[in-house]
Amino acid sequence: MPTLLDELETPAILIDRLRLDANIRRMQTLAERNDVALRPHVKTHRSVTIARLQREAGSRGLTVAKPAEADVFIDHGFEDVRIAYPLVGRRRLERVARLLSHARVSFCVDTREGAEAASAYLAEQGIEAEVLLEVDTGHHRTGVDPSHPTAVDFARHVAGLPGLRLVGILTHAGHGYFGPAEAETKRDALSRAAAEERDTMLRFAVALREAGIPGVDPNTFEISIGSTPTMAAFENREIDGFRITEIRPGNYVFNDAIQTSLGAARLSDCALTVLATVVSRHRDTDGTERVFIDAGKKVLTSDRGFATEGFGIPLFNASTMTPLPHAQIVSLSEEHGWMRVPGGATLAVGDRVRIVPNHACVVMSTLDKAWLVGGDQATEQIEVDARGQSF
Repeated sequence: MPTLLDELETPAILIDRLRLDANIRRMQTLAERNDVALRPHVKTHRSVTIARLQREAGSRGLTVAKPAEADVFIDHGFEDVRIAYPLVGRRRLERVARLLSHARVSFCVDTREGAEAASAYLAEQGIEAEVLLEVDTGHHRTGVDPSHPTAVDFARHVAGLPGLRLVGILTHAGHGYFGPAEAETKRDALSRAAAEERDTMLRFAVALREAGIPGVDPNTFEISIGSTPTMAAFENREIDGFRITEIRPGNYVFNDAIQTSLGAARLSDCALTVLATVVSRHRDTDGTERVFIDAGKKVLTSDRGFATEGFGIPLFNASTMTPLPHAQIVSLSEEHGWMRVPGGATLAVGDRVRIVPNHACVVMSTLDKAWLVGGDQATEQIEVDARGQSF
């Protein structure tokens, strides 16, 4: 039975079903237009319900960050899961070994130590696992530097290790979140990061083939990229027979204040909001009012991003996605959001307010359940199935 939003306990995570469906369709259309597989990163929503919606729209496989997350989705019938993370530690490898008997599971390597440890364990078990070499295309987090002289030698080493089968290369263009450089527009910045991500990977694939690395064939070798910002400007291309084969964005299903500040999405594309209640209100001597809501760090997160203001966007009207004039969430404590409203607030104690968070992926992992909504009604409560999976 539908439930009025005013009847929900707060804080609550609300997902507008129409916007969610539109976001899923939009990214699937992009993938099909560029002849790539869409393998969404489900760390954003951690929900079997939403993963099924993505699959019904045409996505192929899932991306996760941890073997325990893979376990959850495989248990619900998903058969092709990529762990976009370097696996280090025996317990993680033991879990992957168990999962390989139920589904196709692949993971990343980017160091000799990690690759050799995985090889030793899997070969001992008589198992061969598919791996992708993680590549740093500009974020400088994990991944090998493809321009370094040792990068090709490392790929050759991985390709020769027992228990591992090198099937491709993978990257995350996290530098797409940095925003424009001096004299760049937002669109220019997204286009630059997207081109760097794509072209660096294609050229590295060419270098691996020229070096004679086994299995590096344009017809079979996987070249996997993806971040929501760079997908906003992605166009596939061919370099010496190689093309991008797969994209792995995650945040696109919801979008958030960071995506809007980067120019990767509009506020009207943001499907996830946090419903909070005003619990206190006080006026300062300068006429500014401090309004306190029951959503703090434990729900809204303290993440900031390029050009974000405060800790989320309070909405005056969630139907039209109109921001609340002059209001800014200036601080968070664990259970309180601190909203500053110069000149006085229209919100009274007990009123509800919806907030577009800065980073929807983190928000979704803070509560056990979320609500699909339409208009002023919550139509379905869904589980955050993979919440709390730690390894």
